[in-house]
Amino acid sequence: MDLLAPVKAFDRLQRRHKPLAIPIAVLRNFSDQRAGTWAVQIAYYGFFSLFPLLLVFVSVLGFVLQSHPSLRHSIVNSALREFPIIGTDAKRLTGSGVGLTIGLIGSLWSGLGVTLAVETAFNWVYAIGPRSQPNFLSKRWRSLKLLLVVGSLQIVSTVAAGAVSAGIGKGALVTVLGFLIAFALNVALFFAVFRFLIPDLVPTRELWPGILLAAVGWLLLQAVGGLYVTHAVKGASETYGTFATVIGLFAWLYLGARLVVYSAEINVVLTRGLWPRSIMDPPEPADFRARAALAKMEERDDMQTVDVTFHPHDNQKAPDPRHPRYTVEQDVERSEPDPPG
Repeated sequence: MDLLAPVKAFDRLQRRHKPLAIPIAVLRNFSDQRAGTWAVQIAYYGFFSLFPLLLVFVSVLGFVLQSHPSLRHSIVNSALREFPIIGTDAKRLTGSGVGLTIGLIGSLWSGLGVTLAVETAFNWVYAIGPRSQPNFLSKRWRSLKLLLVVGSLQIVSTVAAGAVSAGIGKGALVTVLGFLIAFALNVALFFAVFRFLIPDLVPTRELWPGILLAAVGWLLLQAVGGLYVTHAVKGASETYGTFATVIGLFAWLYLGARLVVYSAEINVVLTRGLWPRSIMDPPEPADFRARAALAKMEERDDMQTVDVTFHPHDNQKAPDPRHPRYTVEQDVERSEPDPPG
């Protein structure tokens, strides 16, 4: 009895049907590019950035509401009550120039870490080699500009999502309107992320499937995150509530990071025709093209050239790299920006 018969049957099925082939191709690309590693790095910097951001938030409140201690206490307590470590000491947090400075520096460093990790993930997804990526300073200048745009949009989007959650049960029209506003803001947010961090040689029209998917997914994650805090953390003991908050928050950030990378993968699979992909042998043409693109990523400078050759598989004829069907150079060159400088 062939234990792999069900897998082989599903593989044959997905190769023949586009609705199945595209998700499988996205998963294969994600795995081949080790994109999960970049998702973890994005989530790590995102989690780390929350602490200096909260320090900035509390310090600013300490200065602005110095003469209104009761109002300041109410805002800080409601915003940080469930947050690990800080929530228990919120009453003692006051405005501090040193705290504000440390918070701003920490926020900038961790924020740049998030954007650089996303850019690295996009470079792998689009097979943009090191020699065609922007230089050290250009990357960080572009990331800083993106931080200003995305940070503003994310604040507005989160407020809108909170308004949606508060509006549930207060009328269908209010709820629908809130979702539409939050969705529009998410579209603007992810349009900025994709357009800033993906080379201009990739037309904007090819980015829209991933942008729309990321916008819808982020809206759902925001709603699920709010429900988790309301039902799993609220009313829990101090120790259990801290663990639940930390685990839930990091898991939420990790899911969001994977969502962004998956959205970019969908764009590449659709626009480059990288489907169907094989689950088991024999490989498909898209397998050769995807693997060749990964090999070309190892070209570090203009003095290095990586040539890709495939050997025959059993009785299958090896693909001819000169055949347009198996040519990877068109895909790679199409997504590579001009060398900086």
